[in-house]
Amino acid sequence: MNGGGLVALSGEAAQPAGHTDARGLQPFVFALFFIFGGITSLNDVIIPKLKELFELSWTEAMLVQFCFFFAYAAIGIPGAMLIKKIGYMRGAVAGLLTMMVGCLLFIPASQNAVYGLFLFALFVLASGVVIVQVVANPLISMLGPARTAHSRLTFAQAFNSLGTTLFPYFGAIIILGSLATVTAAELSGAELAAYRTQETIVIVNAYTGLAAALAIVALVVWLCRNRLKGERHEPGSGLGGLDLLKRPRFGYGALCIFLYVGAEVSIGSIIINYLTQDRVFDQPEQAVAWMIILYWGGAMIGRFIGSAILRVLSPGKVLACVSAGAIALILISTGTEGSVAGYSLLAVGLMNSIMFPTIFTLACDNLGSRAADGSGIINVAIFGGAVVPLLTGMIADASGSLSIALALPAMCYAIIAGFGVFARRPADG
Repeated sequence: MNGGGLVALSGEAAQPAGHTDARGLQPFVFALFFIFGGITSLNDVIIPKLKELFELSWTEAMLVQFCFFFAYAAIGIPGAMLIKKIGYMRGAVAGLLTMMVGCLLFIPASQNAVYGLFLFALFVLASGVVIVQVVANPLISMLGPARTAHSRLTFAQAFNSLGTTLFPYFGAIIILGSLATVTAAELSGAELAAYRTQETIVIVNAYTGLAAALAIVALVVWLCRNRLKGERHEPGSGLGGLDLLKRPRFGYGALCIFLYVGAEVSIGSIIINYLTQDRVFDQPEQAVAWMIILYWGGAMIGRFIGSAILRVLSPGKVLACVSAGAIALILISTGTEGSVAGYSLLAVGLMNSIMFPTIFTLACDNLGSRAADGSGIINVAIFGGAVVPLLTGMIADASGSLSIALALPAMCYAIIAGFGVFARRPADG
């Protein structure tokens, strides 16, 4: 971190005298990536649980992702404005405490056994995630040389993937492992209400534990709130920096964040049910739920590998190649049966690995002290995680086929491949 200016996300950066080395903060930022990644991926476990309990269609079940990721559209720009006012470290504390409140709201949601209350709790939880993510993305880019921002953010995203791997694994054991021998479809009236209340208690227990952990992390970050020196943010023109969308590279990149998150979340949301199909593994949810760690674990492994690859190869070209790989794997999965169909779709996680950090840094080249504005807009674009899964659910309901619904994520990856080619050269100064 420079004494008088904010280091750009990549490319050009202001380098005044009085440079302050704050790299000791990197472990704290890695922890933030781990936490918000893990909490986001728990949605993939909650969806089949709530789908069964409330007898939901795919469109209705995808409202879990819609309400969660709608927070990115609603909170992204205000979150960036908050960070510019109170700073990165205090902003992280505000985000963590908001996440804690969201977790605690699962208690009244369970007591009333109302689907809408679960959706509201997820929105509040996600609002905190958004604030933390607005902090984490530019902050990790600042804590080191600008020329290695691609690699460093990818390495940080690997900790995000560690969270998305571990949280669903234990979440599946705690939440899906409790599925009763009866189903909601077999009950009605008071019995159904009692069943829903009882079965949602496990969700409450999981999120209450998370609330306690978040309180501890918030305290630690608060104690370190003054360790980042010389922080400065340039006021953005327009509403929260929306003028940045006029830059073709940034605008195209923001669109690709929208599509990437939408595609990744869509696949993660349906993958447990996809694997249970007769044409794939023909096993109950409890038997295949653990396999979701292969999807998110592939992303984790790919990010550790990718952080090294991106130091020597063109980020744009790597992005185009992995996007094409994701499309190929979806086509293989939908065109085959059994283990090939199952594992090829799970392998899409490996292709996803470097997409978010690479799109982010390619789009944000040379933003300089407008980094917070750029991060805010990018986080609004994560709203794709609400829209694309909902559309995927609608396609699945209309066609009666999860395989057909996967055509939408495939189209998203095609557009992302185009951005990789478009942004393969460094941005103009």
